[in-house]
Amino acid sequence: MSEHILSSKLYWTIWAVLICLTGITAWVSTVDLGPLNTVVALLIASGKALLVVLIFMHVKYTSEKLTRVVIISALFWLLILLGLSLTDYFIRRPGLAGGA
Repeated sequence: MSEHILSSKLYWTIWAVLICLTGITAWVSTVDLGPLNTVVALLIASGKALLVVLIFMHVKYTSEKLTRVVIISALFWLLILLGLSLTDYFIRRPGLAGGA
């Protein structure tokens, strides 16, 4: 397995991009986009997570099999979390505090 050595310039650039995206996330939270607020925030967060995973965790330079396993596992975990959250959301009756 060959080791990938990345320049510190790339790391600083990715760090600056992550800081900018964090600032954009904070700014977008003050803008009323209606139901798109959550969608935009999740898209920005997904982009930041993708940068961290690909560059800082070096997934970009691993084998395709490992990358596929990581992606499938992440999607499976996301489906579990969404399924549990949606189950809780749909079970609650609207208008009742405390859910009972």
